[in-house]
Amino acid sequence: MFGRLVVHVLAVLAVVAALSLTGPGVQNAAAVSACSGRPAKTVGFATGELRLYKTRQYVCALAVAKQPGTRRAMSVSLQPRGGRAAVDKGRFIRQAGPVTVHALNRCVRASGSIAGKSASTGWILC
Repeated sequence: MFGRLVVHVLAVLAVVAALSLTGPGVQNAAAVSACSGRPAKTVGFATGELRLYKTRQYVCALAVAKQPGTRRAMSVSLQPRGGRAAVDKGRFIRQAGPVTVHALNRCVRASGSIAGKSASTGWILC
């Protein structure tokens, strides 16, 4: 009797463990953005994308590689009109950023580069 109970408990634990690893709560890490807010603009270029997200008061930017995996030079810059630019640059595998600026009632401009290829916006989100 005790042996059947142990087998039953182990079977239930195995099912619970399998469901917790593959259930609806698990998300693909690539699909989750490091920025909060709604997507405001995406500018594609040869080696990646410049992505901007907006909340009521803030704008956030990322430069995301099309083919992550090798460490290479990347940068992202985000500047509110009349303010200083927030910059993240270095040698990254997947993305540069996020960088965030306060932009309530202010235009912003953004630029991003990955492995020598780049994209930029003019003054947007005014």
